[in-house]
Amino acid sequence: MTAQKPKKILIEVMYKADYCLPCLYMDEAVREVFPKYDKYAEYRRVEFLKGEGKKRFLELSRSLFGKEGVDRHFRLAPIPSLFINGELFFDKIPPKFELEEAIEEVLVEKGYIVKK
Repeated sequence: MTAQKPKKILIEVMYKADYCLPCLYMDEAVREVFPKYDKYAEYRRVEFLKGEGKKRFLELSRSLFGKEGVDRHFRLAPIPSLFINGELFFDKIPPKFELEEAIEEVLVEKGYIVKK
């Protein structure tokens, strides 16, 4: 029996539109460091004003605040925000070193890399 290759981790940025400068800068921050991790990670920009992005935005908001928190109290995921494997890691644009540390923390936890 051969060992299955683990799935890549998923990095997602909640993104309103190109006119949202914080969203644009969050996206750029991830794209700047992403090539270093693309072997182990997948990156998605969740454009929550469009199609499937709306559904994913609600899923992630409900994971933070519960169904009632979203549906009755209108609590939503911060914009912009960065999730790794469905867990909120940043609700503002992180410095490059913090973003890299967060990604590496998840990669170590999942067994993709060994911390030096």
